[in-house]
Amino acid sequence: MLRLIGLPRVERFPEATVTREDEKLVIHFGGLGHEQVMSVPLKYVEGDEEAAELRLLAQLQEIGYRVERGSPQVG
Repeated sequence: MLRLIGLPRVERFPEATVTREDEKLVIHFGGLGHEQVMSVPLKYVEGDEEAAELRLLAQLQEIGYRVERGSPQVG
């Protein structure tokens, strides 16, 4: 499980899209005309990269974000 800190407020950024890239997971927060992007280096996640992506989506949804899985940008 990732320890999520410093996330934007759900009230201001209700939507979260998680996309897996070569060396990181990118979280794009949006909604209400605002956007914010955060990234998590894959070296900090445990186990399989796809499983980590799905766990992150579940965590964000549990917090209250409307989540979506982006298309992997793996080269």
